[in-house]
Amino acid sequence: MQLIEQKREFQSALIQWYLREKRDLPWRRTTNPYYIWVSEVMLQQTRVDTVIPYYERFIKKFPTLAHLAEADEADVLKMWEGLGYYSRVRNLQAGVKEVVTQYNSQIPKTRKEISQLKGVGPYTAGAVLSIAYGIPEHAVDGNVMRVMSRLLLIDEDIAIPRNKKIFEEVVMHLIDKEDPSSFNQAVMELGATICTPNPKCLLCPVREFCGAFHEGRQQELPIKSKKVKMKTIPVLMVVIRNLDGKWLLRQRPATGLLANMWEFPLVENYPSQAIEQLMQQQYKMQVEQPTPLLHFKHIFSHLTWDITSHLVVTDDVAPEGFQFFSTEEVEALPKAVPVIKIWQAVNEKEKNS
Repeated sequence: MQLIEQKREFQSALIQWYLREKRDLPWRRTTNPYYIWVSEVMLQQTRVDTVIPYYERFIKKFPTLAHLAEADEADVLKMWEGLGYYSRVRNLQAGVKEVVTQYNSQIPKTRKEISQLKGVGPYTAGAVLSIAYGIPEHAVDGNVMRVMSRLLLIDEDIAIPRNKKIFEEVVMHLIDKEDPSSFNQAVMELGATICTPNPKCLLCPVREFCGAFHEGRQQELPIKSKKVKMKTIPVLMVVIRNLDGKWLLRQRPATGLLANMWEFPLVENYPSQAIEQLMQQQYKMQVEQPTPLLHFKHIFSHLTWDITSHLVVTDDVAPEGFQFFSTEEVEALPKAVPVIKIWQAVNEKEKNS
């Protein structure tokens, strides 16, 4: 195959393009392995433009491994607030604690050791090793699999986990051992900006090496089976304010969906009945003056919440598991995106009333 036979030419064309055209991203201005680790965790299932301000704030707040290891989880969650997939940052903090206590604050330089850290999978391990340490290790994600599928006409389904091994082996064969950092980042950049689901082949720096381009199969590859239809759950969130102007919230359990985040009272799969009756049944609270707020959908990786929200008033005490908080205290609590959206709607309504 042309690409295999012309590996050096391919590497040169790809890396030269990357060094000339790469986006100026804050984590590309450092080889600090901790900073690279943070950026790679943030970039999982999240757009680059969204990540940039979070990354900069996070690094400023926790500039070293020790700062993050010693931080209170609530402060860490607050810095992650709105970025979603909160298990990422819990695992990141747990992994950092392991580095501090077990590796004398030195992030391991072997795939075996770094992969044993909490939350570090094959992709993150390879990214840190190659970008921070210059070690030729594969870092294969969806972008990389799409690029390699087209370059080498690989017909294996990229949605099947076991097939990832094929792409890891391909990358290890093609990687530039003298500059694995630029090579891996170049493939990622190519997948993110040129070799997208609708590829811009005329702008591609390596199209002469691409099997799919020569055979006109760019739109066919990669092969990816469709996901099972996602479950949708109706959710009612009720913002309850007492006569002192304080707000009722509770902290979610320490495990599971949105673990340890703070939320307003909610009811999943709620029955069709008046808000006042529902709050009495669910939380033994007398409420009045229901005012509609927002209706929107929030998509998780495995399900969707179809959220309806209302604002009500009560003179009852907080039910078990809940607390009343001042407006300033609510602002300081770590909240997930759906709660942030509803809280913003409440603030807007209060400002205009």
